[in-house]
Amino acid sequence: MMRLESKRLILYPVGDRELRALIGEEKDPDLKQAYTEMLRGCTDDPDGRIWYTVWFMELKDSPGTIVGDFSFKGRSKNGMVELGYGLRAGFCGHGYMTEAVRAAVEWALSQKGVTSVEAETDAGNTASQRVLLRAGFTATGTVGAEGPRFVRTMNNRRKRHDP
Repeated sequence: MMRLESKRLILYPVGDRELRALIGEEKDPDLKQAYTEMLRGCTDDPDGRIWYTVWFMELKDSPGTIVGDFSFKGRSKNGMVELGYGLRAGFCGHGYMTEAVRAAVEWALSQKGVTSVEAETDAGNTASQRVLLRAGFTATGTVGAEGPRFVRTMNNRRKRHDP
């Protein structure tokens, strides 16, 4: 099984069975739809499923404790992947998301053909925007469907912003 590790987290992609379970358990219609689209991406492109599935964020010192998840929203032909993420209730404010985003983005940018990682945040979600800035992203100055867009490229891989 593929996995990434950071200081406090183990990050790993879930299989189709786990993704179906997430769809079945999800109450939020928008997330349910997103998970359904992820599963479709996994089944339509089994060799590239890593770019569609959910990745769990598990605490190293508490096996089985999932603090949140993230996913890539496919991979474009121009080498861009988009990142989406969220924390479970009770785990905000501990730096877990920044740690996970840094590890995920470093891994993604090390993959053949990936030149940039982008993310959008709700305009009022300053906590998410801080996560992106701390993980080395820069604001693009554009607004997408979900809000302001941020990008991290091969050129700014080593840059980190710690406001």
